Amino acid sequence: MKFLIACLGNIGAEYVNTRHNIGFLVANKLVNSGEGSFTTNRLAQTAKIKYRGKTLVVIKPTTYMNLSGKAVQYWMQKENIPIENILVVADDIALPTGQLRMKMKGSAAGHNGLIDIIQTLQSDEFARLRFGIGNDFPRGRQIDYVLGEWSRQESDIIEPRIDIAAEMIKSYVSVGVQLTMTAFNNK
Repeated sequence: MKFLIACLGNIGAEYVNTRHNIGFLVANKLVNSGEGSFTTNRLAQTAKIKYRGKTLVVIKPTTYMNLSGKAVQYWMQKENIPIENILVVADDIALPTGQLRMKMKGSAAGHNGLIDIIQTLQSDEFARLRFGIGNDFPRGRQIDYVLGEWSRQESDIIEPRIDIAAEMIKSYVSVGVQLTMTAFNNK
């Protein structure tokens, strides 16, 4: 059984430590824990790892955040992965820094990467892992905030949460969304 784990972010050195790139940090942790490595392929950096007999195709789209749907659709079709086996990892300003929440499906909640994926796939019927980045920014400064780098204090909060996010992904492929939500959400 195969799963597509699409971890959202932006390519380029200037984005490496930004809040919007939390998906890439989670992808790196997950792939490292599975002793895999990323290679640059069409529309994404990709890695395949095994976990409990399942294949995880982990992608970091190289299309930039707002065009993430193109990469997700391509790798979904290339690897013949059904939409019910897709998990998207994205940042979320509606959650406090470091809070993790898995959802079975739903709206994009204003997240441009999720908006593009939903529009491209013409469906919101895929799981997502939302990683809270907080919303401590002045009115009208959201873009500066999400593309801003983590403060030292925020880094101390998110580092251990990245490990938990990787464990949540492993739980998702092992026992599914419902049991993962019960075990991890709001903790």
